[in-house]
Amino acid sequence: MFGSDRNPARDAGRVSTAGMMLLPIQFTWPHGGDDVSISGSFNGWTELVRMSQVEGCPNVFKAVCAVPHGSHEYKFFVDGEWRHDEQQPHRNGEYGIVNTFDTLPVPAEVSQVQPHSEHQMPAVLLNQTIPRISEEDLRASRYQISAFLAAHTVYELLPESGKVVALAVDLPVKQAFHILAEQGIPVAPLWDFYKGKFVGVISASDFILILRQLGNHGSTLTEEELETHTISAWKEGKARRNGQVDGHGRPIPRHLIFAGPGDNLKDVALKFLQNGVATIPVIHSSLEDGSFPQLLHLASLSGILNCVCRYFKHCSGSFPMLQLPIYAIPLGTWVPRIGESSSQSFAMLRPTSSLSSALNMLVQARVSSVPIVDDNDSLLDIYSRSDITALAKGRAYTHNLNEMTVYQALQLGQDSNSPYEPRTQRFQMCLHTDTLLKVMEQLANTGVRRLVIVEAGSNRVQGIISLSDVFRFLLG
Repeated sequence: MFGSDRNPARDAGRVSTAGMMLLPIQFTWPHGGDDVSISGSFNGWTELVRMSQVEGCPNVFKAVCAVPHGSHEYKFFVDGEWRHDEQQPHRNGEYGIVNTFDTLPVPAEVSQVQPHSEHQMPAVLLNQTIPRISEEDLRASRYQISAFLAAHTVYELLPESGKVVALAVDLPVKQAFHILAEQGIPVAPLWDFYKGKFVGVISASDFILILRQLGNHGSTLTEEELETHTISAWKEGKARRNGQVDGHGRPIPRHLIFAGPGDNLKDVALKFLQNGVATIPVIHSSLEDGSFPQLLHLASLSGILNCVCRYFKHCSGSFPMLQLPIYAIPLGTWVPRIGESSSQSFAMLRPTSSLSSALNMLVQARVSSVPIVDDNDSLLDIYSRSDITALAKGRAYTHNLNEMTVYQALQLGQDSNSPYEPRTQRFQMCLHTDTLLKVMEQLANTGVRRLVIVEAGSNRVQGIISLSDVFRFLLG
């Protein structure tokens, strides 16, 4: 394949990439080796690109290559031998069996992105000029981000080091509550020792429903009630209440939403959007039947967005869409104008609101957090689903939730703070004039799932942008 015996006709047929738009594509070899490289039609088969071993996954190698649009063939050079990956698309080519992939031109049927209409525009923005870009630029930007996600895998999300906490399904609810609080995490996968596999997750959403349900038994919760409810018993009862039973009245087990390390990021992002979850376990098994699974990571949309920002921020000038201010695109939920109803629920609370009203709002509005505002609607703090586990401090969950205020609940999650002092490390704000790229970087790097759009100077809340909003826009 390399040397003096190259076919001149084949060489003459090579297409120069000068002036062509190139995509950063990650290639993965998951079958081990000591020295792994890759070559293909995207570089004219003239260069071996060295692949790097993935930290913590000794059998996995990856490399990123600049690839032009079109159909391509490639092979791996493993320990001095040319090989192809049978788990990826392949066919017979000039160099024997080769792997294949396509990076097609931007399809004409990609949906057009429309800016806010005047009716949709928040009142504070009606007098501003709306920047516009061409339909072609919008289609090209969205397609290339989509193609990037489809060409990269979950391996990129795996940290070099870290820990993942899993809980047994027969653990009492109270104990699970305290473990999550002590570990500072809002969600954990569930392991069934009898079945020998992961069967689900327990999250802050479950604790909200547990508190509301058990609270109906009386004015307060007793520790005895929490002690007698195992996680599995709670999950079974939840299925029965939701009518998820078979013909014999037995709960129908829900399929675990998970990802494998070789899944592409676009499919995983769509899993988040389609299932409305905040975390997806990354599980790997080296056996075909899936036995002896290993929990590698808990994937999040912020991790995927971080990959997008990392690869596109240095060439953002070539993507006009990323330079648009957020008020110029249909993104997020905005405070409706006076006299108008909003197509999406916009929830805010005062610090004196009851904790039960906050929990109800998190469930009914199906949001991850609610802004806490003063009488002028200026942002003071947020109450999020991840704050629920703080109720384990001092057994606050045994109190009447109608008598505890949101402010008192927030104080459980901090050692000391002045009354109503904004804790900016807990939430992030942005302005309506911030660019889409800036908003994406904030969501990717700060660990928050929602940004509060505020008015400059007054911090008056104007809207909310979530990770899900961003991905629905990027993926159309």
